[in-house]
Amino acid sequence: MIARITLALGLNLAPGGSGAAPPAITVTPEPAPRVTPAALPMRVTGRVTRAARPAAGYLRQWPGTYFETRFRGTSAYFRIGQGSAILRVSVDGAAVTRLVRPRPGYYRASGLPAGAHRLRIDVISESQAGPTGFNGFYAPSGTTPLPLRARARQIEFIGDSHSVGYGNTSPTRNCSEDAVWSTTDTAQGIAALTAGRYGADYQVNAISGRGIVRNYNGLSANTLPLAYPYSLFDKAIPYRDAGWHPQAIVIALGTNDFSTPLHAGEKWVTREALRADYETTYVRFVRTLRARNPTAFFILWATGEPGGEIETEARIVAERLRAGGESRLAFTIVRGLRFSACNGHPSLSDDRAIADAVSLAIDRHPGVWPRD
Repeated sequence: MIARITLALGLNLAPGGSGAAPPAITVTPEPAPRVTPAALPMRVTGRVTRAARPAAGYLRQWPGTYFETRFRGTSAYFRIGQGSAILRVSVDGAAVTRLVRPRPGYYRASGLPAGAHRLRIDVISESQAGPTGFNGFYAPSGTTPLPLRARARQIEFIGDSHSVGYGNTSPTRNCSEDAVWSTTDTAQGIAALTAGRYGADYQVNAISGRGIVRNYNGLSANTLPLAYPYSLFDKAIPYRDAGWHPQAIVIALGTNDFSTPLHAGEKWVTREALRADYETTYVRFVRTLRARNPTAFFILWATGEPGGEIETEARIVAERLRAGGESRLAFTIVRGLRFSACNGHPSLSDDRAIADAVSLAIDRHPGVWPRD
C-alpha cells in the first residue's frame, strides 16, 4: 500500500545521508487531518521568513536550512510547503529517507520505538530559482511534545558553490543542470562536517556562481555581499535573528571572481582593476561582519595552485585585515583536492579534507567556543 501511494504522488524516496535508521521506520504522505493536530515545538536553523499566510509556515532559500523537533511517541507529522527541494529526513541522528521534489502536504514518520525522539528535516539541495516552504511538525494522537534546547555552539559558512556542496555526491565531472541539482548534498558538505565535530548548529550563507565583486564568467546577478543581508534572494526582507551569534565564521570567496577571463563590457578593464576592487570589497565585507559579530573568530580559506590568483588575492585580503587591527582571524589554503565531482567541483572526500583544514584552524585558536 505504501508503494502504491508513493507512486501515485510521484515521490522519489531513497536512502540519504550517513548512518542507518531501523528498517521499521517509514515516511509516507498522509491526507490532511480533519482537525489540525497540535503543533510540536520546532527549531529552525538557517535563514527563513514567515510566509504571507501564517498557516503556510516558513519560506527559505539559502542552502542547508534544517528543522528539528522532539517528542515522545511512535510517530509524528510534518508538513511540506511549496517549492522544489530535496529533503533528508532523520530520526535520532540516523537518516531515514530522502524526499525528492515532494508534493506539498502532510507526511508521517512512523514505526519508531516507544520513547523520546528527535525528528529532523534537512534541505540538502540548492534553491536559487525560488524559495521553498516548510510548515512545521505536528503530534498525532498519543504523541507528546518534549523540550527542544538550542545548541550552545554556532558556526556560519559564507561562500560559493564549494560551501553549498555543489554536485558533491556525483561520481563524474560531467553533469547536466538537473544532475548538479540532484547530486548536491549540503548536509554532507563542508559546513555539516565541520559543525558535526563540535556539536554546533550551522548556517550556510552561500550561492553557487557568486563572488565578492564578480560572478562566474561575468554572470549578471547579485554578488554574495549584496545578497547576504537578506532573508531571501529577492532582497525584500532584511535578515534578523536575535538568536544567531556564531562564534566562528568561515568564508571562502574568490573562485568566481578570478576563474574566468574578463569580457568586453564588464566594468573592469584590466585584471589589476578587478583585483583592487576584490581586495577593497572583501575587506569591507569582513569588517561589516565584524561589526555584527564582535567576538567571532574568522577563518578565511581558499583553494588554488601556489602563487595562483585566487590564493594570492585571498591572502592579500587576510593580510590587509590583520594590518588594520583584525586579530581574531586565520587564513588557510587547502591543496591536494581532486575536484572530481560535478563540473570540476569538490567531491565528498574533498569536502572532508576542507573540513579538516577548517577544523585545524579553529583548534589552533583556543577560546573560539563558549565554555560548556
